[in-house]
Amino acid sequence: MKNVKSAFADPLPPDMQPIENVPLRVQVADRLRNAILDGRLKPGTGLVETALAEQMNVSRAPIREAIQILENDGLVETIAYKGKRVKPLTAREVEETYSLREAFEVMAVTRILEIGAPLDDLRTHCDQMIAAAEADDFPALVAADEAFHHALIRLADHDLLLASWKNLYLRIHQIMALRNRDERNLLEVASNHPPIVQALADGDAARAIELISDHTRILAAFDPASIVEAL
Repeated sequence: MKNVKSAFADPLPPDMQPIENVPLRVQVADRLRNAILDGRLKPGTGLVETALAEQMNVSRAPIREAIQILENDGLVETIAYKGKRVKPLTAREVEETYSLREAFEVMAVTRILEIGAPLDDLRTHCDQMIAAAEADDFPALVAADEAFHHALIRLADHDLLLASWKNLYLRIHQIMALRNRDERNLLEVASNHPPIVQALADGDAARAIELISDHTRILAAFDPASIVEAL
């Protein structure tokens, strides 16, 4: 009897773990959010409940609830007498998004140096970006890039900064997807990150701040209005 009990006490293999029961509204919201963030649902696109319900083969209720979630995220807005739409981007919003991102990430590198946070995760994400760039795998590069910046903020060990950055990064992801949809130099994007980590490893605050500021000012290479006008 003891042997039987011991056998059942062994850990389950990964594919035998409990199945998550994700509410339908959350599943729908995730799909719509991804479509907005990767540019498939462009700013200004109307969100019609009946059409979305038919396309996604669900009732209108989870569609309505999902759209409300996205409105709370700041990705959808209500237009009086017209309904819901993907929130349009303005040149001013693009500029403000990136200036705020710079302030957040400068704060993050400063705190990382002050507390001596470990840099292993940042190095890992740099390696992933280089590998993705060499394989010409744009989605993998975007995922590793986001992971790098998320780790940068997380390592600052500042809960309010992390929460604020997560909300801001929804817009950053959307802008970058729209900006890079036609032209992209993956190796150039990937190579921007290792020097930041090296400056942190060297304890060079001035260099780290300079590099992260230059990196977040990437939008200065072109007119922000061109993003809006091209949609």
